[in-house]
Amino acid sequence: MHASVPVTTTSMAKGGARDKKPADKKSGDKGKGKAEEAGEKGGKGTKGGLKAATAVNVRHILCEKHSKTMEALQRIQAGERFDKVAQECSEDKAKVGGSLGWMVRGSMVGPFQDAAFALEPSTVDKPTLSPLVKTIHGYHIIMVEGRR
Repeated sequence: MHASVPVTTTSMAKGGARDKKPADKKSGDKGKGKAEEAGEKGGKGTKGGLKAATAVNVRHILCEKHSKTMEALQRIQAGERFDKVAQECSEDKAKVGGSLGWMVRGSMVGPFQDAAFALEPSTVDKPTLSPLVKTIHGYHIIMVEGRR
């Protein structure tokens, strides 16, 4: 239940334009928003220990079958470069080492976006990887090269 309750829905349900203004002011983290505090303590995706970002530079490996994704993951964990494994294993059109480029919030499917914004930036030769992410497209291994 805690992951499916967005902050905006809670603040808007209380009604009126008066409640809407404090909910929009997210710069004051210690401020009035009870719903904001609850959302941050959950740590699922948006603001865990990382600075808030509006975009991430993402690479991924997408496979329809779980077993193929696990093979790719094992190759990366054995020391192969993320971009090389992505070129050989990924089944999507991002064949340029799995690069999707800079992606903003709202442009990715939910579980993919949550995983991407929760990751620390890393490099293709020593990537920080997401756990496997299942979406309508298949299974993803995600890494982030930058945040802004």
